[in-house]
Amino acid sequence: MEKSITETEPPKPAPILEIAWTRHANLDAAASRRTKSYYTIRRWIIWLGVLATLFAIVAQFLSQNESLSYVLKLVVKVFLVTTPIMASALAAFANKFYSNGHWLVYRAGAEEIQKEIYFFRTILAKDPGKRAYLEKRLSEIQRQLFRSLGGEFAFEGYNGQIPANYSPGNPNSDPGFHDLTGEDYFKYRLEDQLAWHNKKVNQFKQERRRMTIYIILAGALGAVFAAWGGVENILGIWVALTASITAALIGWQELRNVDSTIKTYSKVVMELTMLYDHWHNLEPEERTPAEFYQMVRGCEEVLWSQNMEYIKSMQEALAESGLEKEASLVTRVIKESVESAARTKQMMADSIVEHTQKTLAETEKKVEDTFKAALGTLAEEASSELVQQELEAMQKAAAEMVENAVEKAKSFSSSLADIAKEFAHIEIGRDTSKEQLNAILARYPKSSDVKG
Repeated sequence: MEKSITETEPPKPAPILEIAWTRHANLDAAASRRTKSYYTIRRWIIWLGVLATLFAIVAQFLSQNESLSYVLKLVVKVFLVTTPIMASALAAFANKFYSNGHWLVYRAGAEEIQKEIYFFRTILAKDPGKRAYLEKRLSEIQRQLFRSLGGEFAFEGYNGQIPANYSPGNPNSDPGFHDLTGEDYFKYRLEDQLAWHNKKVNQFKQERRRMTIYIILAGALGAVFAAWGGVENILGIWVALTASITAALIGWQELRNVDSTIKTYSKVVMELTMLYDHWHNLEPEERTPAEFYQMVRGCEEVLWSQNMEYIKSMQEALAESGLEKEASLVTRVIKESVESAARTKQMMADSIVEHTQKTLAETEKKVEDTFKAALGTLAEEASSELVQQELEAMQKAAAEMVENAVEKAKSFSSSLADIAKEFAHIEIGRDTSKEQLNAILARYPKSSDVKG
């Protein structure tokens, strides 16, 4: 019983195969996300251009009607100004991050990895060196992606199932890990890709038909407005809006590159149909490994050639519908802002230096003038009659003071001499009587100077 269970267990998938499917899922998810983002931005750019034309027409009507509120007119003018700026900003963003078509590089990498996975599971199924071969090819593909993306390569993360397109409930969906027989490859790969491309061709045809109808209707409506504009001038101005819509639709159709894509996918449908018919035409005993390998090589070569041709045509479409013109407004504003900032910075520095030099010069002059004025005032005051009289009075007073001091000194000296002569017989000492000392002090000359 255990042996039976063991024998029926599915073989464990090779780790390198799981790695390959994971790398494919990462690149496929990144390509899908970025393609969607790019087309969303381009749609906004196109329709903002149409809205700008509409607001210009509405603003023209409102300016001629004085009864309408000022707020309504102001709101329309704001939208009129902001819509082309928003369109230009989006165009500048898309031109910076999407103009190189890097999502096409991710798509090419994903498709090439898927091609190698199917080689691994078919032609190389019995080859003992197939794991080393697939590992080498994965390294080569990722290095090529790194170079094609300008040195900015990173996986953005994928958390879904592996393989990403596997539907467990669908018997025609490829589980992705076991080796494939001729019937398996025919069902999982050739039939699946034939049905997918055939469906896409029909979808693109319907899209082209709708876009053609819209363009014709917009052009016809513009012709009607132009014809009636001669009688009722109010309709003539709406020709600008229909022309803007027509240009937007044509631009979107050129961006989508529908005609070229239909031709490319149609070629795939034709080539895969012939491979489909050939395999179906073989009898069971004629479906040899050689026929099987020939089918695999033919199918993968067709799909890879289609992928390269599609990427090339889309790159050409991107180049022809470049965003430089749409982005010119914001690009010029940014350039002028940078140059203005540099000029302002230099002007500020020059102004500071100039102001400092001017201030220092003015301060030096003020100090010099003040010093000269002080000197002049002092010289003038010194030479005035009042100052001269004061100086003369001060000199006279000083002379009288000196003379009085000399006289007082002479009188004092004379008084001391008289006292010394009068009391020469008395010896001044410890035994001198109080009466004698009082008599001497009473004879000591008094000063008339104010004390303190």
